[in-house]
Amino acid sequence: MKFAKQLLVICSLVLTNATLFGQKNRNADVWLTNADQSALFEKQQTSLSFGEADNNDSTIYIDDTKTFQPIDGFGFSLTGGSAQLMMKMTPVRRAALIKELFAINDKNIGISYLRVSIGASDLNEFVFSYDDLPVGETDFALTKFSLAQDKKDIIPVLKEILAVNPKIKILGSPWSAPVWMKDNNDARGGSLKPDCFDVYARYLVKYIKAMKAEGINIDAITVQNEPLHPGNNPSMLMLAPDQARFVKANLGPAFKAANLKTKIVIYDHNCDKPEYPISILNDPEAKKYINGSAFHLYAGKIEALSEVHEAHPDKAVYFTEQWLGAPGNFKRDLAQHITKLTIGATRNWSRNVLEWNLAADPASNPHTDRGGCTSCMGGITIDHDKVIRNPAYYVVAHASKFVRPGSVRIQSNILANLSNVAFKTADNQIVLIVINNDAATQKFSVSYKGRMIKAMLNSGSVATYVW
Repeated sequence: MKFAKQLLVICSLVLTNATLFGQKNRNADVWLTNADQSALFEKQQTSLSFGEADNNDSTIYIDDTKTFQPIDGFGFSLTGGSAQLMMKMTPVRRAALIKELFAINDKNIGISYLRVSIGASDLNEFVFSYDDLPVGETDFALTKFSLAQDKKDIIPVLKEILAVNPKIKILGSPWSAPVWMKDNNDARGGSLKPDCFDVYARYLVKYIKAMKAEGINIDAITVQNEPLHPGNNPSMLMLAPDQARFVKANLGPAFKAANLKTKIVIYDHNCDKPEYPISILNDPEAKKYINGSAFHLYAGKIEALSEVHEAHPDKAVYFTEQWLGAPGNFKRDLAQHITKLTIGATRNWSRNVLEWNLAADPASNPHTDRGGCTSCMGGITIDHDKVIRNPAYYVVAHASKFVRPGSVRIQSNILANLSNVAFKTADNQIVLIVINNDAATQKFSVSYKGRMIKAMLNSGSVATYVW
């Protein structure tokens, strides 16, 4: 009897220790991308074993009891040009590519979030809206509204994606209102006419409903892409007071009247003007309709996201766009985007991280004239059926494959030149992304629940550790 009680105590201690850690001999799988491209998002053959905390290396401490924002996903903008190139592929090759990009299994990267343009972006072949009219005509009843252009590329590609990943989140962003609603009668620049605020709100509601009728749920929209950059083609200037007025008097009430669940997200521009979204959120009548604020990083510092979060912690923060310029520089681009976006944006409360265009051709086409981006490099380059994977592909893959929607960011300390961010997934896996920004190889340890793994990264290399 005494022996049986002792055995019971021993078993209890073993079970307790296993529960504290998850399992006593848990290992960490490692997915590696080297700056010299000798490894490109490759799972390492040997996993790392957690052992006793008995070394003197610099240590990243993971604490999953301290949690921050939930994660909605990682991905790209599926521009009209991206979809156009995909539609020109043979059906078999397109299906294989969509599976590689969006499927959720061991062999694919599991993109979980997409941004699409409402009407044309500057990476469409030409400018269009869903209600284009001859000069001098108007359509306040929106009787001529049509998704006909999107039905040629964006919509069929999205349907194929949804067949692979039906839960993917989709964010819509308008580059411009239809020309007849603008004070300059041009797709480029100008502002929304005051008497068109109401019809434009109904136009956006009509878009969401029309996409829903196609089987495509728009999870959120931003009010205006880059509202302080009227030089793009298409584009539209929308100053903060005008956006606040539009949201509280027109868009918010229109969404409510239509019983839409689609989120309204403001700003969608650079980190140098956090006062823009803060000023709108300071208006309680506008704020009640707003889910959060979105950012790009062509100016300012990524810490601006935290500034907006701290001013309005009840509202979400998103990171919706950053481009890579062709022909690219793999080492530089990998380091900058992993450090500032994958790690930087999420450590500053962002629920997602989106790279700019998913795909372009070898000449960075298609794009609009008079202001379209002529050197935006896609996450992939599509040349008929040939696909080349570019730096942004690997940047996204290091997070999207493992940090699934429903994950939450958890506490980790930053070491000198070892930027990192940690997450806990819905199925209780820990995911740690680390980049070595030092000029030399670095050895370090990762501590979790009192046990450690020893790791090493070459200069400029990034690894995702999963256990």
